[in-house]
Amino acid sequence: MDDLTESELARYKALLLAQKDELDALSGASREAVKTVTLDQQSVGRLSRMDAMQAQAMAQETARRRQIQLQKIDAALSRMDEGEYGFCAVCGEPIARKRLDLDPAAATCIAHAK
Repeated sequence: MDDLTESELARYKALLLAQKDELDALSGASREAVKTVTLDQQSVGRLSRMDAMQAQAMAQETARRRQIQLQKIDAALSRMDEGEYGFCAVCGEPIARKRLDLDPAAATCIAHAK
């Protein structure tokens, strides 16, 4: 496969920036969900508090995964700036366009995907 064209790079960059904006917006909207669950036995029963703690743990994991995806997007944007976008970080071979279409932040070819 040959190098990505300027229009392909621009399209992937637009996709990455749109994903980043969406993740940033979701991060702002979910800040309340990860706050500490307070112990107030008068207003919240033990089971309700356990449900709240479980919801908090799920929100924290979602926030962690969102942060990882943001880091992958930032790394992909950096690779674009360095002229290394679209090439496998392990073997240096081009990453298939279908793979980049599915995940524009992919850093490796399918052979080196985890």
